[in-house]
Amino acid sequence: MSGLREKQKQARREAIRQAAIQLIKRQGYQSTTIEQIAQEAGVSAPTVFAYFGSKQEILLEMLAGADERAFSDARANLDAFSDPIDALCDLEQRLVHYTMDLLSPALWRELLPLVLINTGEGLPESYRRLNDAVRAQIAALLTTLQERGMLRADLDVELSAFLLNDYSHLQLLRLTAQDEPDYAAHAAQVRRITGLIVDGMRS
Repeated sequence: MSGLREKQKQARREAIRQAAIQLIKRQGYQSTTIEQIAQEAGVSAPTVFAYFGSKQEILLEMLAGADERAFSDARANLDAFSDPIDALCDLEQRLVHYTMDLLSPALWRELLPLVLINTGEGLPESYRRLNDAVRAQIAALLTTLQERGMLRADLDVELSAFLLNDYSHLQLLRLTAQDEPDYAAHAAQVRRITGLIVDGMRS
């Protein structure tokens, strides 16, 4: 019986997630309310709060899932690269494509100011925790490259991860400024800048 109850809870949670993302895609983040999400999912507003606490948490869970998928796939593909620039560009492309598959450029234009500028909406602090997790994963990947002799042994991994992560936010801001993102130009620019950064990291 407990197994059935757990499946029902997971199904309800997924219904809420899907309702939230569809509404956010259709009418924007700011215009979407918990009450609308509840109605779309066929549950009560208190039920939504019981599962997620806020609409920010729903969105951030989805973004965290996209990030985790990107890092998992990048780690699985790491042996294919002998150059750290290739490995880091592969990771960046996965992060960008998985998050852009989730939300449109227009939605990112709405969300990024909330993320990058503290507007009192509640998203920055929650996003900061997510961003800290991303930075830690970048640091872990850099450590792996370092252990393989592809980066300097005395490299400050934490600072390097911070720089790469901050740079990726700037590039995402530029990419989402376009209604039709130019992924080829984005990838070329990322490779140029990543090359400049990595040249100072090499062993």
